[in-house]
Amino acid sequence: MNIPNVLTLLRIFFVPLLVAALLAEDFSRWVQLPVSNEIFALAIFLICASTDLLDGYLARRWKQVTTVGTLLDPIADKLLISSALISLVAKQHVPAWMVILIVGREFAVSGLRSIAAASGLTIKASDGKSKMVAQVIAIALVIASIRWTGLKDLALIGMWAVMLFGIGSAADYFLKFWRKVDDEIKLRGRRELLILERQQQRAARAAARAAARAAARESVHTPATRRSLP
Repeated sequence: MNIPNVLTLLRIFFVPLLVAALLAEDFSRWVQLPVSNEIFALAIFLICASTDLLDGYLARRWKQVTTVGTLLDPIADKLLISSALISLVAKQHVPAWMVILIVGREFAVSGLRSIAAASGLTIKASDGKSKMVAQVIAIALVIASIRWTGLKDLALIGMWAVMLFGIGSAADYFLKFWRKVDDEIKLRGRRELLILERQQQRAARAAARAAARAAARESVHTPATRRSLP
């Protein structure tokens, strides 16, 4: 277990604390915090988001990219973003339909990526970390607007931008997936046709050799038959 993987796991373990800070009204009294729930939740969220950038940087710099880290990192990202958005919907700070589109996009792209991986295909999303950064900024603005209401309009604009950006990137990923699968199907069809043609050619050559051997045997027996006649 290396440091980048530990940071990824910490991001996952902090998710319940973030949800509790957003949903529990008297959370600050339970843990005796000197700040309000919203500020504590904002701090937890930003710390978790920063570990997403830090673990990838350290893994590449220290050459500690592992299969476990590659699998856990997107899971941790989706848990963090989805749990924060769903908690904000429960507190009626974000429209539910908007969160459904954003979270649904994540599951749809993950499903397409799994289908592609099962077929031996690798399709990379074009948005990369830019989507995650946009989501972090928008959600941070929404959490901050709970405390400072003057940020509500800016937070709503940020959520609209995240939703539209997510829909656009999902459509782009679907087109890439469709082209990749279509090209793979066509390639497999050409391979199967080539194999069939080779099999037919082998069968034709085998039939030609068999016919040649039969003709050779017939030519050998024919003179002897003629000599035996009176």
